[in-house]
Amino acid sequence: MEAAEVDKTVPPLIASLMRPGLLPGSGAGVQLLETHVSWVLLAGETAWKLKKPVNLGFLDFSTLELRHQACQEELRLNRRTAPELYLGVEPITGSEAAPRLGGPGPVLEYAVRMRRFPDAALLSTRLDQGQLEPALFETLGRHVAAFHAAAPQARPGQGYGDGAAIHGPVRQNFVQIRERLQAPALLQQLAAVEAWAEASFARLAPLCAERLARGRVRECHGDMHLGNMVLLDGAPRLFDALEFNPALRWTDVMADVAFLVMDLQVHGQAGYGWRFLNAWLEQSGDYEGLALLPYYLCYRAMVRAKVAAIRSSQCTGSAADAALEECRRYLDLALACTRPGTPRLLITCGVSGSGKSSQSLGLLELLGLVRLRADVERKRLAGLAPEASSASALGQGIYGAAMTGQTYARLESLVRTVSAAGFPVLVDATCLARAQRDRFRELAAALELPFAILAFEAPRALLEARVRQRAAAGQDASEADLQVLVRQLEAREAFAPEELPRVLFLDSSQPLDWQRLLPELERLG
Repeated sequence: MEAAEVDKTVPPLIASLMRPGLLPGSGAGVQLLETHVSWVLLAGETAWKLKKPVNLGFLDFSTLELRHQACQEELRLNRRTAPELYLGVEPITGSEAAPRLGGPGPVLEYAVRMRRFPDAALLSTRLDQGQLEPALFETLGRHVAAFHAAAPQARPGQGYGDGAAIHGPVRQNFVQIRERLQAPALLQQLAAVEAWAEASFARLAPLCAERLARGRVRECHGDMHLGNMVLLDGAPRLFDALEFNPALRWTDVMADVAFLVMDLQVHGQAGYGWRFLNAWLEQSGDYEGLALLPYYLCYRAMVRAKVAAIRSSQCTGSAADAALEECRRYLDLALACTRPGTPRLLITCGVSGSGKSSQSLGLLELLGLVRLRADVERKRLAGLAPEASSASALGQGIYGAAMTGQTYARLESLVRTVSAAGFPVLVDATCLARAQRDRFRELAAALELPFAILAFEAPRALLEARVRQRAAAGQDASEADLQVLVRQLEAREAFAPEELPRVLFLDSSQPLDWQRLLPELERLG
């Protein structure tokens, strides 16, 4: 949850609850955090969250009954991902001057009781302090994919995931932001983004309908940004799901994913967003959803712009100026999301242990690539999870010639899907046979995409050590062992003279400096 300094008088009930000794563990005092829709009281090891009696159109907490329902929903939804944080819903009785938790008498308010965690555990705080590792976002991507896979699916006719449910909130954002802005430049920018959003949805509406029918609309988190993520026992977890409006929560899974990707972009960490997105895609296999990503990135940026605009209208002085500047930043990002991408096709070439997967991560972050891993797609075709063991022997089962052919056909199909959505692609496969490389070169030519081959090489002793280490860990999609490595070294085909102009040879015995290599890669295509 995000704290904001709001220059408003604290209501009498909140002021009374802040008196030391009233809330459990409050002897040392109570800290108040305030957002545009809630008050959060921090006392000892517990947090007490109360809804504000507001009606913002997209959110209605105007009655005690509605606030009670919202508290119960908050408890239910967040126990899906962080049950140890959400302890219960407590009635507040007594009077505004002398409130008490529970007890007889009329209920004044309801509070969600939560286990308190340090600010340093928030991913937003850790990012600001430079304490987040890129690998954390791969873990987070897998966590979110598992959460989405278990979430209930919407069905056509329920009112979720149809045109009105998707584009209605998009239009509402523009209306609610416009009524709070006065600067002509911002209003002009708002109009440009709005026109793009209208045209984009008209084009994407059939795909949205298909995804609803295929179960891609689910009861998601709905507010998945860095301020709503926390490290618990070293693992990233989601909390503070959107409870106040089911239509904003029952959404396409890609809309959920887009919120975090957008949030990392606005914080200047787009590379982390690509790590997260690729890990989520590898687990979910939802590459067709990428066609919706720019639309949802823009929408999520406008949601945050709206929140900032609302906060600016609730504040005065420097707090109002800061909120308006935040609104401007999100409008800038929304406008950037409207610009078309620049697809390209890169493929790897190298034996097991040559660093294709591990060392391409830096390039993935730098260029914003969507990576397609042959090891993952091979297992997906076989109905297996990426890290699952296939129990197939060398050259048999899923590693037989027939499945290898199907895997490369799958990769080719996905290249078409991803590039059509406007994203550059990296195919992570051995591509040891010239025919396999030619297949992608010809595909790039047919799609009119720039094309290059990343040839990963390392000394044999290092290759063997890496393969042994990976097999012992048992946490990667690759199941290659030393026998597979020997066979690959014997079977690999040298590059033909006509291939060489498109090959970038990479010594992966040391970490690759992609920033330095980028000019040479750009020269190749």
